[in-house]
Amino acid sequence: MRPSAHPPHPSLIAPLDRSVVPCVRMGPGHAPRQGVGPSVPATRPAGKQRWMDVSSSAPPAVRGPQGLQRRSGAERRQARVAFWFLLPWAIGFLAFVIWPILDSLYLSFTNYNILSRPHWIGFGNYTYMLFGSGSLFWNSVLVTLYYVMVSVPLGTVIALALAVLLNQKVVGEGLFRTLFYIPSVISGVAVAVLWFWVFQPQFGLLNSLLYSVFHVANGPQWLQGTGTAMPSLILMSLWSLGTPMLVYLAGLQGIQYEMYEAAKVDGARSWRMFRHITLPMLTPQILFNVILGLIAAFQLFINPYIMTQGGPGYATTTMVLYLYKSAFQDFQMGYASALAWAILVFTLAFTAFVFRSFTNRVFYGGE
Repeated sequence: MRPSAHPPHPSLIAPLDRSVVPCVRMGPGHAPRQGVGPSVPATRPAGKQRWMDVSSSAPPAVRGPQGLQRRSGAERRQARVAFWFLLPWAIGFLAFVIWPILDSLYLSFTNYNILSRPHWIGFGNYTYMLFGSGSLFWNSVLVTLYYVMVSVPLGTVIALALAVLLNQKVVGEGLFRTLFYIPSVISGVAVAVLWFWVFQPQFGLLNSLLYSVFHVANGPQWLQGTGTAMPSLILMSLWSLGTPMLVYLAGLQGIQYEMYEAAKVDGARSWRMFRHITLPMLTPQILFNVILGLIAAFQLFINPYIMTQGGPGYATTTMVLYLYKSAFQDFQMGYASALAWAILVFTLAFTAFVFRSFTNRVFYGGE
């Protein structure tokens, strides 16, 4: 039905009851708000009627001053409770994390041997570290980089391969996953002692296996050889790949199976599905494991300290092991603090490089 173009007759319009129109609080001496209901007086009406903004739908008790004071008081009580719960952690964090970091930065510019007070020498420790003739810093850098550049990519590939194998639906898959993960929870010292006997050249398990299977009478010296000591530590690092393997396994189980079914319909084979579906979907896990692997590789200490003591011929003297010897054997705490900051700079530089390299190569499922 087409509406009429003429306004309705005034007698058909119901009269407006002014008693139900809320008043607009404008303050004394102000005119009423324009365009909101009929004209209302600018003074407060008689009785205990509350003022209320007509543009608000909240009840007066919520927007009144008493309600605001009651709510802010509860928030203040919650803030005080949270403060007292966080205070022990904050004290521990400042005392055992922030203060040692700042103190090591100060000691790196001093000559400090524990027995005497620190003596300010400026950049003397850093100068000796970079250009000193007796410094083993660059040798430790090369040894550490050798370990990082080989162990991290190799561990990434092997952990991913194990995750793909353990993701298959076979009988006893839970048992196999448990067996491959157990070595990663064993203490580092126990693992180092175990592998020390595995690499023993005379009656170690590895050389005995080489003699039994391949009839190699004189096996490698492993930890006692200059050229085989670091490869032995790299081989040993593959023992504890349970954690990255578990991360890859979780990522594989998060990939939708419909994607593989669609690829099979298009005629894709296993390798093409792995390359174009599995790898792109696992890039967040790969980045995560590579970063953690880099940090752990730059902090390598327990295995060379227990198994080789940095030898033979400084072939396994990593940066952290060099720092330990400078601090607790030579008692050069200032120089050791400078080495600690150098390790931090190297770790940050490689981490930033990896992040920059993965900037446009990481695929997240929600993108």
